[in-house]
Amino acid sequence: MLSICLLGINHKTAPVATREKVAFSPDCISQALSDMQQQIQLDEVAIISTCNRMEIVYIDSHDASNASQRDSQPQDSGHNKLVQWLAEYHQLEANDIAEHCYYHRGKEAIGHLMSVASGLDSMVLGEPQILGQVKDAFGYAKNAGTLGMYLDRLFQQTFSLAKQVRTDTQIGDSAVSVAYAAVTLAKRIFADFEQVTALFIGAGETIELAAKHLLRQGVKNMMVANRTVERGQLLAESLSNPQLNIQVYSLSALPDMIDKADIIISSTASPVPIIGKGLMEKAIVSRRHRSVFMVDLAVPRDIEPQVSDISDIYLYTVDDMQDVIQENLKVRETAAKEAKNIILQHCDKYLSWVKGLSSVSLLKAFRGQIEQTKQHELKRALAKLDAQATLDKQQSEKNINRTSQPSSAKIYASALSVD
Repeated sequence: MLSICLLGINHKTAPVATREKVAFSPDCISQALSDMQQQIQLDEVAIISTCNRMEIVYIDSHDASNASQRDSQPQDSGHNKLVQWLAEYHQLEANDIAEHCYYHRGKEAIGHLMSVASGLDSMVLGEPQILGQVKDAFGYAKNAGTLGMYLDRLFQQTFSLAKQVRTDTQIGDSAVSVAYAAVTLAKRIFADFEQVTALFIGAGETIELAAKHLLRQGVKNMMVANRTVERGQLLAESLSNPQLNIQVYSLSALPDMIDKADIIISSTASPVPIIGKGLMEKAIVSRRHRSVFMVDLAVPRDIEPQVSDISDIYLYTVDDMQDVIQENLKVRETAAKEAKNIILQHCDKYLSWVKGLSSVSLLKAFRGQIEQTKQHELKRALAKLDAQATLDKQQSEKNINRTSQPSSAKIYASALSVD
């Protein structure tokens, strides 16, 4: 019987410094899979490597032979070999890796992989990016030739499950990051994002994430205002899209460009507000009171609170975003409970498939054994028949010889008659 196993390190068990050391880059992962399979003699293996986790999913038929012993000793020899291989590959000490590892086998391993793909084990509950990263892991293993029948079926069913979780639950419906929450609120004001111009003040990670969310929602016109134009250009380049029209300015250009923006999202490290009430009063008049959606994600604030007093301007702060996030997290937590029930069903479905294959294999083996026994007995029977036929032939020859030989009386009578 095969054993489905999973060895991993994630954001719950290790700091980012450790996770960085055991990560696999896309350009070397295929070779790493081949080396691992050959050196540890794994039947099938795949690697999931992201900024928050490194997990090895593998099939090991040798691993199942001592299953009863591992029930009391979960860190089996296969686990230890993998840790040692990881240490040698990344030039680390095995003990430094082992203390951060978790290990699952059988149904636990299957359920964990499905939970990961569904976003239930992510740093942000329900985040959708992880499914794409699991699909990447599947592709790397397939290209490396380390994916066999069992892992192929497991990953395919995992993808189907993740889609069902997204469809049947609200795990991904609610915003749980400030950037995504900002975009969600903007959708309440603007029906068609293609006609909207977005202005980003700052060029940090939060602004970049918000820009990517809006780009996915259909925003085609963007402006970036940053203290250094060079940093703004880097942000623009990271959003590279042939349909995107993006312009970069310095902060000093704000008064001349701010009236063109329908959405304004600001997140800088400025110690004083960048946008005041007077500037926005002029902008709203220039816009003929067309609505402006503003989000201030900075602490301290980039936008004066009094701006919210202006008609047709909708201003939200980072605290407002947190309220939205906390409410939405409750929705996702409820959805996560529903997702776990779906995962259990798919675990049982996969294990039933494996068991069915095992039954087929057992039946084939049984039939083979019967056929082997039949052939053996047939040979024995034929041998006996041959032996019996030989004896019968020999006996028949003796009888013929005996019958064909004249008796002594006949010989004596014959002699007398000659005389």
